[in-house]
Amino acid sequence: MSDEFAKGLAMLTGGLLGWMVLSGWYTTESFESTNQLIAEPPSGLELFGTLSLTLREALFWFAIVGALVFWVLIPAGRQARIAWNERQSS
Repeated sequence: MSDEFAKGLAMLTGGLLGWMVLSGWYTTESFESTNQLIAEPPSGLELFGTLSLTLREALFWFAIVGALVFWVLIPAGRQARIAWNERQSS
């Protein structure tokens, strides 16, 4: 059970670290404003800018879905399988 927690935590921290770095590069207008990391991304970016913003979104969803899979879905599946096997054996 602890290995699922560690894997989920690694996915969450790694994905959000990448998201924060790319957000700091592309969506922070100034460090004095209150909407750091969540401002509108700039328009008219070239190939690498567009790829970076796509990677930013992918890292965010990787972090959220990865943590949910390892913290909720896998343990729930194991519990469901145990309950199913106990129901079948009795």
